[in-house]
Amino acid sequence: MSQPKVNPALLKGEVILSARNVSKVYGSTHALKGVNFDIRRGEVTTLFGENGAGKSTLMKILSGVVTPSSGEIVLNGEVKVFSSATDARDQGISIIHQELNLAPNMNVRDNIFIGREIMKPGGVDFAEEARLTAHLMEALEEDIDPLTPVENLRLGQQQIVEIARALSVNSQILIMDEPTSALSAAEVEVLFQVIRDLTSQGVAIVYISHHLEEALEITDRAVVLRDGAMTAYAHRDEIDLEWIVRNMVGENFDLGSPPTGYAFGETALAVKDLTVKGKTGIKLVDNLSLEVRAGEIVCIYGLMGAGRTELMECVAGRMPQSAGTIELEGHEVSKLSISQRIASGLALVPEDRQRDGLVQTMSVGENLTLASIGEFVRGLVLSPRKEKQLVNDSIRNVTVKTAGGEAAIGSLSGGNQQKVVIGKMLATKPKVILLDEPSRGIDIGAKAEVFRLLAENAKQGLAVIYSTSEVGECLSIAHRIVVMSKGRISAVFDSSVSKERIMAASGESLVA
Repeated sequence: MSQPKVNPALLKGEVILSARNVSKVYGSTHALKGVNFDIRRGEVTTLFGENGAGKSTLMKILSGVVTPSSGEIVLNGEVKVFSSATDARDQGISIIHQELNLAPNMNVRDNIFIGREIMKPGGVDFAEEARLTAHLMEALEEDIDPLTPVENLRLGQQQIVEIARALSVNSQILIMDEPTSALSAAEVEVLFQVIRDLTSQGVAIVYISHHLEEALEITDRAVVLRDGAMTAYAHRDEIDLEWIVRNMVGENFDLGSPPTGYAFGETALAVKDLTVKGKTGIKLVDNLSLEVRAGEIVCIYGLMGAGRTELMECVAGRMPQSAGTIELEGHEVSKLSISQRIASGLALVPEDRQRDGLVQTMSVGENLTLASIGEFVRGLVLSPRKEKQLVNDSIRNVTVKTAGGEAAIGSLSGGNQQKVVIGKMLATKPKVILLDEPSRGIDIGAKAEVFRLLAENAKQGLAVIYSTSEVGECLSIAHRIVVMSKGRISAVFDSSVSKERIMAASGESLVA
């Protein structure tokens, strides 16, 4: 992994890139408003802000993806106008995007070197590409064969491939937009060591994360954006979690508490002796039993590989079960298809909203109505009035910030896209809703809105089951916390439990 030839002892802390009075206007929307931003060699500059604050727009400008409406970019003392992301990359700026940008039908090696293949007389040097890919995987402590198709990797491993691709480029500046959103705690620590190694060699890192405490661990300087403008800037020694939240949202936010004032109903979902096996025959979910009552909110916590996703997807019909039964309000649904389970009142919000939750070529409204289209179709005739009413009701009920149902789904922030996925499934009028990592890649304000939405629906009798790998999210709205480890339930707690006990039950130690 070659790096720029710099002397970090002489250059660390030197401004390598500056954005000067940068603005970006899309129609009547001012995504950025005169932002001044410095990136320093050998340091991690962390950019904080809610979804829609302008973070991704600024990073796209710095990496050549979009052109600013006004202002200038100064790189190594020279004003630059990047014609494309490739142009910016050739001048030493690489970016790891929040949403994965991989070709799933291609293998890991080809994804890493696509568009900049290593050539030899006679064609592409696939052997050298594979060797370098294996070296990158080793540096990231991932046992991934370079010839493995990307579509066969779990989401966290795909994130590692995205990171490896950026690391394979000789970069002065590496922009990381939510690089840990799908990584386990162990994988995050490996990435942080890679970041420390890079900065020690003089590489400048721009880091964006909604995991605030995690970001504090790695940052040297912090910048906060709000409504397209920079609102705060400080050195690591001057900031803490309260400082970040206060400057992001104007108050000290929390994620809510378990809703009270009502009684749970009868058992809504009963999972009995469920076993799910992987392709190699290994038990991913091992003889697991769980009951959830109407109106109850249950959080399933566990480390990567604990079996949380496999449990969710099996219950929803996306993965086959090897043994056991699944009952919805006393009726077995184990043999029903996905669509039949949805029609029966069982809905899933998947972990990967881009791949599994949304259709990128459709509008906000079309995505919202996709799972409940039968509500306003009679025979071959669609009722536009009923469809529009459902779209408007869903946008209002889940508080999606959008110009309207006709807006492109890609125009929404990550948090609002997640609310569209949740709204789509709520529109099916479920009795049980499963949410796999519902806060992945969204900011603290959007998290609070999502959890508030779930709490309100639980009060109306909806059984809510959500999974998370963030222990702080367990202690928000959940009435009951189920800890999974190696495919089994290792502990069950009520909402008064401590973080330490949750983490200990999962096999994780609490790092001070």
